[in-house]
Amino acid sequence: MTARAPALWISEADVASLLDMAAAIAALEQGLQLEARGDAANMTKTHVAWPGGNLHAIGASFTGAGIAGTKTWAYTPKGSTPLLILFDSASGALLAVIEAFALGQLRTAAASGVATRRLARPEARAFAIIGTGEQALPQAAAVAAVRPIDGIRVFGRDPERRAAFARRVEEELGIPATGAGSVAAAVDGAEIITLATRATEPFLRSAMVARGAHVNAIGAITPERAEFEPELLGRCDPIVVDSVSQVQRLSREFMTHFAQGSAAWSVVTPLSAIVAGAQERPPASDLTLFKAMGMGISDLSLGIGCYRRAAEQGLGRSIPHPERARIRLRPVKTIPGGVRS
Repeated sequence: MTARAPALWISEADVASLLDMAAAIAALEQGLQLEARGDAANMTKTHVAWPGGNLHAIGASFTGAGIAGTKTWAYTPKGSTPLLILFDSASGALLAVIEAFALGQLRTAAASGVATRRLARPEARAFAIIGTGEQALPQAAAVAAVRPIDGIRVFGRDPERRAAFARRVEEELGIPATGAGSVAAAVDGAEIITLATRATEPFLRSAMVARGAHVNAIGAITPERAEFEPELLGRCDPIVVDSVSQVQRLSREFMTHFAQGSAAWSVVTPLSAIVAGAQERPPASDLTLFKAMGMGISDLSLGIGCYRRAAEQGLGRSIPHPERARIRLRPVKTIPGGVRS
């Protein structure tokens, strides 16, 4: 059998040098266009939980690119190590292994950027973000990339982290930011609200949100989590998600709302349909909402571009392609002196 070409191992530093927020948003929009045309398809997200952690796997195939891939990671309180693995969809050959923490931050934020561009009022300037973790700054950057934000209000449970995050926003994005003492104070009058937490109980009440706002909810991606009360969905038109099948299976907020019979699932629109149809916010809409669960098309949209740029620019570390070996069918015998036969 002919040896296959080496694959690329693309590091976090490589990813950071190859992609920025604008490039991530553009790459994701292209991937969503392909999804709408039927040229990209998601793998059903799977996960398993145990006390103190959970394991996730998502993936997708891109027909035109001839690439399929999967991203997997184990979340624990001590951290995670996400990896995106790309394969040639015709031969099954390994193309690349991409360290995917930075890529994941960019793709999740890019989804909010794409949704905010389509769903927030064009003149929206007042932005509130709930959560000060690792996703928070990219989320703020994505919203600022598509709307003329002139001030950001921040809420997180830890006052010191809240203040530190506000300073970091000002330093890195050049936008005035202030800490708020509560969720209600942060979102009061906000035109765009992003929820980026690991909350297990809803904290955003419908009554807190002003008419005309757009909400990005990106933190609650498994059934044990929730960020907004399900009643909020009754005010939203449109309700947009990255993956309808995943919110049906994994979003407690959505499952609770639709189980009550107040609306049919047909009112939920995939983000790809919004992008492909060049749809914008309806003028009479009370609220709009985008719910991100994370999907393989998002990761591969960025990952394929990252892989191609790395190959063109000579970045990444060449690794030998895995080769098959004969399996051992019988126990190895050892003769006196330690020599195996």
